[in-house]
Amino acid sequence: MTRFDGVDAMLADARSRLERIDVEAAYREVLDGALLVDIRPAAQRAAEGEVSPALRPLVVERNVLEWRFDPRSEACLPEASYDARILVLCQEGYTSSLAADALRSLGLDATDIVGGFAAWRTAHLPVACPAATPG
Repeated sequence: MTRFDGVDAMLADARSRLERIDVEAAYREVLDGALLVDIRPAAQRAAEGEVSPALRPLVVERNVLEWRFDPRSEACLPEASYDARILVLCQEGYTSSLAADALRSLGLDATDIVGGFAAWRTAHLPVACPAATPG
């Protein structure tokens, strides 16, 4: 059994298997048909905002992600496919690395987005319900 010296080591291990992409590359891939999967909980999406529905993001909270994307699972989504490109998005790009690595271990073409939704919003990419700026 693999053991890590803390969560930072676990994160580094997961990222060693990913070719992470920045928000601009993610946006281009989504426009070309990649699946953008937002794994943030509802409360966080409500507080921080969401990717514009025009980009058809899939909201799949982290606790059910593997079951929804494993094509062999009875609980899989119609979009779940070994041919799909899956871009995982969290708030800041940490949890998404672990999640994307888990999807890759199921044989899926998955990666995550550096900086997460915070970077997406900062880059002025399409959002819905943007959070109010502190002030």
